[in-house]
Amino acid sequence: MLTIYKAFFKIQLLNQLQYRAAMAIWMTYRVLEPLIYVAVWTTVARSQGGSVGGRTPEDFAAYYIVLMFVNQITFTWIMHEFEFRIRTGSLSPLLLKPVHPIHDDIASNVAYKVITIVILVPAALLLTYLFKPTFTFTTYTTMLCILSLALAFITRFLLEWTLALVAFWTTRVSAINQIYFVLALFLSGRIAPIDLLPGWVRFIADILPFRWTMAFPTELMLGSLTPSEIQHGFIVLTGWLIIGFLLLKFAWSRGVRAYSAVGS
Repeated sequence: MLTIYKAFFKIQLLNQLQYRAAMAIWMTYRVLEPLIYVAVWTTVARSQGGSVGGRTPEDFAAYYIVLMFVNQITFTWIMHEFEFRIRTGSLSPLLLKPVHPIHDDIASNVAYKVITIVILVPAALLLTYLFKPTFTFTTYTTMLCILSLALAFITRFLLEWTLALVAFWTTRVSAINQIYFVLALFLSGRIAPIDLLPGWVRFIADILPFRWTMAFPTELMLGSLTPSEIQHGFIVLTGWLIIGFLLLKFAWSRGVRAYSAVGS
């Protein structure tokens, strides 16, 4: 598999470099999102006497800069592409290969992130200069964060790849994708840190995987979690990874049977 992944990665690296303009547009969005959230929450904190829920403007800046990296490392786009594969029949040649299509998608995702990290780092430095964030990194939390990011990436990839497979039965999954991304926006800590949300929203966030694949690595990196919260987070994240793997196996085996090529 290592040899296969090396070949896939080289191909996908070259493929990603062909779309430099599109890459620049998407990365602009990636940088603008935390910039907007930091500006909004900084304004709110200052209007509330300097803090919101114990978070100062510098704390919000640190949170959203780290979250920007977490989101970039863990996000996928397969939910948008799989529908196209089904509708056009481009999935058919992928099924003839001796390797599961998910491996090529993973290599493509990683190749994109390797290239775009060179844009993200200067953007983070600029945000750091503008907003003066308060970082409290330690070697211990950094190592745990790296582990949580690996688990979060795999979990998110498995779950979103599984959801993309709904296209086997519905052909079009745009509405399902929109519902998913709206839930993720509110329950992953992107709109606001989880501890600032209403109690009933936090309860839902604790159950669903969004918090654990985004907010948890972010809070872990910033050192804002207790040892028991860290342990609980890893247990829940690992549980969702196992659920994602089982759901993917189930959906793929039945989806391929239901698949009939359409398009050219």
